[in-house]
Amino acid sequence: MITDGHNHTKHFSVDAGQTIDELVAQATSHGCKRIGITEHYEIDYPPDGLNWMFDINEYNETFKTWRDKFGSQIELLMGIEFGYQTHVAEEIDKTAETVPFDVVLLSNHLFRGKDFYVDRECYDLPKKDLHREYIGIMAEMCEKCNNYDVAAHYDYINRYSPNKDSYVLYEDCPREFDRFFEALISKEKALEINTKSIQKHKEGGFKRHLPDPEVIRRYKDMGGKLICFGSDSHFPGTFGVCFDEAIEYIKSFGFKEAVYFKQHKPYIEPL
Repeated sequence: MITDGHNHTKHFSVDAGQTIDELVAQATSHGCKRIGITEHYEIDYPPDGLNWMFDINEYNETFKTWRDKFGSQIELLMGIEFGYQTHVAEEIDKTAETVPFDVVLLSNHLFRGKDFYVDRECYDLPKKDLHREYIGIMAEMCEKCNNYDVAAHYDYINRYSPNKDSYVLYEDCPREFDRFFEALISKEKALEINTKSIQKHKEGGFKRHLPDPEVIRRYKDMGGKLICFGSDSHFPGTFGVCFDEAIEYIKSFGFKEAVYFKQHKPYIEPL
């Protein structure tokens, strides 16, 4: 199994429910040689009763013990998933330099300052307007920040949509997608295929669940080469979900390699 570069544990991600032991057990049972652990870190997150930040140095020291414990079984890549907001871009870059991360993910979990997992008002907007604004924020995120390796789950905005016809299409926001891809490609960052989104769309009865083919084609046509895969696992039983299906789908566009990051350097794996 290729590297799953996006996973969380209950030790540092407040919305996760699996221990490092449970995550490693799942990964080794799948025959995975290495995994990225990318704990959530949200700077100035809107009040929701949870603390989405943790002690970075404590994480670094804890990770050393994890590597000592599991090093003979699997390679652990120390990562972090920053939640983007316009006003915290500079702080994200500074925080990313504090300890020697292997991989830094950038994500956007908010829409107009609200967590749309909880506040669903955004889904009252016309689908095209919603997706256009969200992908525009993804583009801004990748332009303003520099100390990252991967743009995670670009399709997160419709993961929890009540509209089963909701689907992030290239044709809905071509300018925003082109701007997003231009930032990734010019900075040599990777586009993530998030398989949790695929799983959630299947479970939710969405009419389509794989990424829009025109999104993948456009990324490739613009010169995009770096694609990584992440199951965004938070709980036991969710590691590596839909990986086989996602890999075969991406291969159908002519991609033959995936990428993972170690000490911020890209390493290639054949698909």
